[in-house]
Amino acid sequence: MTTPTYDVVAIGNAIVDILAQTDDAFLATEGMTKGAMQLIFSAEEADALYGRMGPGREISGGSAANTLAGIAALGGRTAFIGQVADDQLGQVFAHDIRAAGIRYDTSVRAGGPTTGRCLIFVTPDGQRTMNTFLGASHYLPEVALDRALIADAAYLYIEGYLWDPEEPRAAMRAAIEVAREAGRKIAFTLSAEFVIDRHRTDFHTLIDQGLIDVLFANEAEIMALTETTDVDTAIAAVQDKVPTLVVTLAERGACAVRGGQRVTVPAQPIERVVDTTGAGDLFAAGFLHAQTRGHDLERSLTLGALCAAEIISHFGARPQVDLKALADTLR
Repeated sequence: MTTPTYDVVAIGNAIVDILAQTDDAFLATEGMTKGAMQLIFSAEEADALYGRMGPGREISGGSAANTLAGIAALGGRTAFIGQVADDQLGQVFAHDIRAAGIRYDTSVRAGGPTTGRCLIFVTPDGQRTMNTFLGASHYLPEVALDRALIADAAYLYIEGYLWDPEEPRAAMRAAIEVAREAGRKIAFTLSAEFVIDRHRTDFHTLIDQGLIDVLFANEAEIMALTETTDVDTAIAAVQDKVPTLVVTLAERGACAVRGGQRVTVPAQPIERVVDTTGAGDLFAAGFLHAQTRGHDLERSLTLGALCAAEIISHFGARPQVDLKALADTLR
């Protein structure tokens, strides 16, 4: 097995996040569940909701892309595979992700649908409510995979969100095979309860077949996966089935289990939660970056918590401070 050129290559939804501040009354009027993510199934519906948003800001997003941006900011070598359309939002996505230091070479999709977008409404308590139109990312084909790139990364990172549509699901299965044949590790994030509800059997199969080396979940997701109502029971049901299980516990911090050893770290203190968009994504960034540098579970969890705390202290899912300098405070 050769030494990899990249630390992490990720496959995920190529989406432009559009963030706007709002209040609980707007969410109620729109019939949204606060703090949740729901899918929008047409560009017309997405455009209509966009028209009802207040002033917003646009930045390339998507769960896996956010994680890569965090790793790149920490000094890691990253690459992204995800599909946009040949339109203005597609250009925004490509420019932003490359400007973050992430290699991005996936060809644009000709014709419809348009580039995916996530309309994110942030309430005064920092909770984000997401409405996602997957657009072109929903049709990522297996032919778009750069197999040499996947084989040249220490970790293949996959987001559960992209498991929903059939075409990219097939592509990710093929990517897992490439990574396995190259002797690389595979990290998988469960992403959301609705994704788990649709693909629980698939996810259990991946786990049971030993195809996941690092499994990321929050407490709601790990309980949804195991169909239990107690997070410790859920963790116990999964921890011996994957080499490394990582579970974020909101204000209670996070834990990881490996080889029967469970390590827990507290959440990092911050003055005020401004926006929780990207908290889990940046936690995964800190954890994976530390793992690629050979650090133990405690340090990896702590760096993850530190990155998550930075991201929820301001608006948007991209770091606003020097994450390398922040990581140095752990030494």
